[in-house]
Amino acid sequence: MEVIRDIEQYKNVLKSEIENDNLVIFPTETVYGIGANALSSNAVNKIFEVKTRARNNPLIIHLKSVNEIEKCAIIENKIEKKLIDTFMPGPITIVLKKKDCIPDSVTAGLDTVGVRVPINSIANRFLEIVDVPIAAPSANISSRPSGTKVSDIKKEFDDKVNYIIDGGESKIGLESTVVKVINNIPTILRPGFITKEMIEKVVGSCNVSPHVLKEVDSSSKVESPGMLYRHYAPSTKCLLIYSKDINLLKQEIKKHLTNKTIILGSNNLKDINCYKFINYGNSLESISHNLFSLLRLCDSYKADLIIIEGVDKVGLGLAIMNRLIRTSNFNYIEL
Repeated sequence: MEVIRDIEQYKNVLKSEIENDNLVIFPTETVYGIGANALSSNAVNKIFEVKTRARNNPLIIHLKSVNEIEKCAIIENKIEKKLIDTFMPGPITIVLKKKDCIPDSVTAGLDTVGVRVPINSIANRFLEIVDVPIAAPSANISSRPSGTKVSDIKKEFDDKVNYIIDGGESKIGLESTVVKVINNIPTILRPGFITKEMIEKVVGSCNVSPHVLKEVDSSSKVESPGMLYRHYAPSTKCLLIYSKDINLLKQEIKKHLTNKTIILGSNNLKDINCYKFINYGNSLESISHNLFSLLRLCDSYKADLIIIEGVDKVGLGLAIMNRLIRTSNFNYIEL
């Protein structure tokens, strides 16, 4: 795999890779994506093969501008239009009725497709260069933590993808918010940086799918990426614990310690005697930014257990907990 740091020098190469149904890994403001021509079933199938991704897990298509949306999908109501006008380009995906040009392989057989217009300048330039919709899930082997920097991704795909565009560390670190308008009310299928509260300020109301914090049967069709049972997970067993009471939280953590337990959490827990303590940040934004890379780091220590401190499920905290609950395979204690 060749790392590209100057996209302009490689623009003809990148265009050729996509035209020839090959994959390219590229940065966005959320996480890195592994992209292919969304109009080619052959190219899209390569994403599923390389990621070992379940075929019932739909992909999101990335577009170079908002004006491209209606080439691929149908904007059916004023609420969808309002969400697009307010939050795009940006870290949000809107699920719309798909047009026939989008293969069923992209949408897992659904008649809808998630569309997204990134705000990351390198992603935008890549999409301009290739000039086709790009289907792109996160750049990771399925169920593993998403890729947020080149060093975390390269080893997994070194012999599977020819090029990765280096855009530094992902700014946000969690995948986009996925929203579908149901009965004229936006419903969050996967939470992200664009929060329920932010959407409510724009359109007045917003629902959250019950599956955001609960499991979805892996054999059923899902409407959004990130809804399946175990996801975003290191190889090491994880236990997620949350309490607003720090003393209660510490007491519970101590009950589960082994000789090789890593604690991943805020500085509130740094005085607990354990195999290794890793600070994931002391604000929701820093936790979001650091989370996936630190989960990979935790895995490198070959511990028996990773105990992760949960956060309040409000604002960006809902997205963090959505990821952590799946990271821990629903091995979760709330006090």
